Amino acid sequence: MKPRTDLVIYKPKPGHEKELEALVIGHWPAIKATGLVTDEAARVWRATEKSRDPQKQEPPYFIEIFTWKDEKGPEVAHQTPAVMAVWEPMGAHLADLRIMRIDEVG
Repeated sequence: MKPRTDLVIYKPKPGHEKELEALVIGHWPAIKATGLVTDEAARVWRATEKSRDPQKQEPPYFIEIFTWKDEKGPEVAHQTPAVMAVWEPMGAHLADLRIMRIDEVG
């Protein structure tokens, strides 16, 4: 099977940015230790929405891109206690979570 690259957007609940950021930073080491991802390290960014209204300041998002070795990686990760130890606590700090499979074009 071919590798699968995911783009994940984590939107924290207001006031939960630091807790979520720590979990997102700990995500890569947890999934890397399982052997389910490629050797190319995940990349993580903090992103803020551009707003025309300076009074409307949204909390930052965290964006992560990484590559599973194959399509079964996420399924196996859901059965791995070390990964679930990172994923489960995220729920308390997330306002929204988007997971997108991305494929290079061209």
